Amino acid sequence: MRSPVTGIVTLLGLLLVVIVGYMSLFTVQQTEQTIVLQFGKPVDVVTDPGLHFKAPWNSVINIDKRILDLENPSQEAIASDQKRLVVDAFARYRIKDALRFYQSVGSIQAANIQLTTLLNAALRRVLGEVTFINVVRDDREKLMLRIRDQLDREADGYGIQVVDVRIRRADLPEQNSQAVYQRMKTEREREAAEFRAQGGQKAQEIRSKADREATVIEAEARSLAEQTRGVGDAERNRLFAEAYGKDADFFAFYRSMTAYENGLKSNDTRFLLRPDSDFFRFFGNPSGKAATATPAKP
Repeated sequence: MRSPVTGIVTLLGLLLVVIVGYMSLFTVQQTEQTIVLQFGKPVDVVTDPGLHFKAPWNSVINIDKRILDLENPSQEAIASDQKRLVVDAFARYRIKDALRFYQSVGSIQAANIQLTTLLNAALRRVLGEVTFINVVRDDREKLMLRIRDQLDREADGYGIQVVDVRIRRADLPEQNSQAVYQRMKTEREREAAEFRAQGGQKAQEIRSKADREATVIEAEARSLAEQTRGVGDAERNRLFAEAYGKDADFFAFYRSMTAYENGLKSNDTRFLLRPDSDFFRFFGNPSGKAATATPAKP
């Protein structure tokens, strides 16, 4: 029969075996790569996912092997035409050599700080060789590739591969933008005033031409009307002359009736004439002849 001491020793041995076994095992995830450290010094790099063994006294550091984002604060750069630019860019990278990465920077936070410095330097170098128009419109894709290549070469010493660099925004500083906007506004207002002046001049030309044509048309119409009226008057006079020649008494009667019609209006029939005036001769005698005075008897 075993003694209680033996049981305790056995239990402690089993517990020690479990602890040693637990300390000898480590797991590598699909998204990680692991560095095995022996007394703080790297002795192995494990990249295959799964369960792995190590010496119990060794420690492990897990390093992400996914593509990581680097957010870069907005920076000012000067283009080759001496225009200042505010550039907002970001980068994507992954750790391709875990051992070199650990030995050079040690952590992702430290790597981000170092890559930010390198990215800003690459931005200033590349953008300083081209004009403002190349950056904002013409060659942005090529410029981003150049920046990525330069940053990738410099980051290679840290075990980092730069996958992509993108420029979100490249624009003039706020005060410069306001000045450019004001200049563009002034230029557009000048062009608008010029267009309005040209339009006013064209409208005046059209109006003058229309007035001139209207005057010519009115003059021609007036001339034609006068000619027609003259022909009509001549014809009327001819007819009157013929009528007068055929019957002078009837013609005189007709002319008097026309004069009465024109002179005796319905609202005013007053005349300052003597009753025996020649104008009223048809009132006293239908024939229009003055009455013959009867000679006085002796």
